[in-house]
Amino acid sequence: MADTKREIERKYEGPPAGEDVRLPDLTGVSGVSGVLDKGVAELDATYYDTPDQRLAAASLTLRRRTGGADAGWHLKLPVSEGVRDEIHAPLSDTVPRSLTGLVRSRVRDAELVPLVRLLSARDIRHLVDASGALLAEVSLDRVRAERLSGGEGTAEWTEIEVELADDGDPAFLDKVEKKLRKAGLSRSSSPSKLARALGETGQTGESGKRKKSAAAAATATASAAQAPVTAGDHVLAYLRAQRDAIVELDPAVRRDVYDSVHSMRVATRRMRSALRSYAGVLDRTVTDPIGDELKWLAGELGVDRDQEVLTERLTAALDNLPRTLLSGPVRTRLRTWSHARGSGSRRHLIAVLDGKRYLALLAALDATVSDPPLLKAASGDPAKVIAKAVRKDFKKVSDLVGQALDRPPGADRDLAMHEARKKAKRTRYSAETATPALGRPAADLVKSMKSLQTLLGDHQDSVMARETLRDLAGQAHAAGESGFTYGVLYGREEQRAAEAEAALPGAWEAVEGQEAV
Repeated sequence: MADTKREIERKYEGPPAGEDVRLPDLTGVSGVSGVLDKGVAELDATYYDTPDQRLAAASLTLRRRTGGADAGWHLKLPVSEGVRDEIHAPLSDTVPRSLTGLVRSRVRDAELVPLVRLLSARDIRHLVDASGALLAEVSLDRVRAERLSGGEGTAEWTEIEVELADDGDPAFLDKVEKKLRKAGLSRSSSPSKLARALGETGQTGESGKRKKSAAAAATATASAAQAPVTAGDHVLAYLRAQRDAIVELDPAVRRDVYDSVHSMRVATRRMRSALRSYAGVLDRTVTDPIGDELKWLAGELGVDRDQEVLTERLTAALDNLPRTLLSGPVRTRLRTWSHARGSGSRRHLIAVLDGKRYLALLAALDATVSDPPLLKAASGDPAKVIAKAVRKDFKKVSDLVGQALDRPPGADRDLAMHEARKKAKRTRYSAETATPALGRPAADLVKSMKSLQTLLGDHQDSVMARETLRDLAGQAHAAGESGFTYGVLYGREEQRAAEAEAALPGAWEAVEGQEAV
C-alpha cells in the first residue's frame, strides 16, 4: 500500500564563492523554543526515469531510498512552488505497481531506468515550540551525485533543507528564511536535488540523433510558448492546454483526489468540443476519430462523476427534510446504493486508465498538437475564422432552446432541454478558445453560456434524481420498507424542474440581448 504526505519545503545554498555551508543558530527564530540535534542520517537514493527523462520534464521524481526514517519508494508530484505530494511505498527490488500507475500518463510504454544516484549525509535538527511540538525539520545535506544513465558525470554540493511539520503554518518558513538569509544563505536555484544533479553531472557520449531530438523538443516548446497569431495558433493553444490537463490530472484521478474526475472529464469535453467547433481549422477526417475516443473517455469518467453528483444531491435533499417526513432507513439505503455503485465504478475507471485504448488516445492527442492537421483557414484572421465558428455554435443553442420552449412539460421537453444544455456547453468552450482573440464579447458569452448551462444542468440533474428515486423506492418496497420519503423527494425534484423550466425564457432573453461576437 502507498500513502501520501503533503511536503512543504525550501532549499538553500551558500554563496557561489564555494564557502563551506553551515547550519546557523536557529534558536532566535520567532516561536522556536528549542533546537534538537537528531544526528546524521546516511541516505542512498536511486532516481528512476525514462531514458528521455519524461518525469523530470514534468517535475516529477521517482526514487528508491534506503537510510533515514522513511526508507522505501517515493514519488513526488508537484502541487505548487515548494509544495509537493510525496507518495510512499515499501522497499522492493522493482518499482511498485502502486507507483507505476501514477506515472503512466507520462511514461506510457517506455521503460523506467536508474538515472541518478544520490548519496547524502543528512545532519538533522528539529525546531520545536514551547510544548515540544515539531515546527520544522532543518537539515544540512552533503550530497554526492552519480550519473547512472545518459551520462557519466559526478557532482558534489552542500545545501540546507527546511521542511514544515505536518499541518504547520507555511508562514513559519518565512521566519526561518529570514534567519538563514542573515547568515548569508539564499534560496537554491534548483527546485530539487534531482534537478541539480541532472544539471551538474552533464551528459556525455550522446549520439547525434539524441542531440537533434533534444534540440527539436526545445524548439517545439519555445514555439508553443509564443503568443498565438493565426486562427490555428489560438485553437492549438486551447487544445494543448486540455491535453496537458488530462495528462496532469491522471495521477489525481487514480488517487481519488476530490474533484479530479470531474476536472479530467471537463478537459476531455473541452477538447472534443473544440475539435468539432473548429472543424474549419482542423481536418475532421483526422480529428473525428479522436473526438470519438474523447467521448468514450468522458463517458467512462462520467460513471464516477454522475454517481458523485447524484449522491450529493440526494444527501442534501434528505438533510433539508423535516424529521417528520423521514420514514424508513432511507439514509442507509442511499449509502448502500452509493457505495456499491461507486466501488465498482472506481475499479472500472482504474482499469480504463491502465488500458491500451487510453494510452493510444494520449498518443493521438500528442500527435494532434505537435503535428496538427491544419486546413487553409488555420492561417486566417482569428477575428473572422474563430468568430464564425462561435456564431455557428450559438445558432445551434438558439434553435434547441426554441424547441424546448415550444414543447409542453414532459419527456420531450426534458430531452430538448438536455440537448440545449450540451450545445450551451459546447458554445461556452468554443467561446473560451476565442477569448484571447476576440476579447470581452467572447468572455461575456462564456459567462452567459455557463449561467444557461447551470440552469439547464439543474433541470437534467432533477431528471436523473427522479429516476434514481424510483429505483430506490422499488428496492425499498421489495424489502418491505416504506416508500413515503422517496415520494416526498420525488415531488420536490419535480418542483425544482418546473422552476428551471419557468426560468428558462427569461434566462434566454438575457443571453440574446448581449453583444454578439
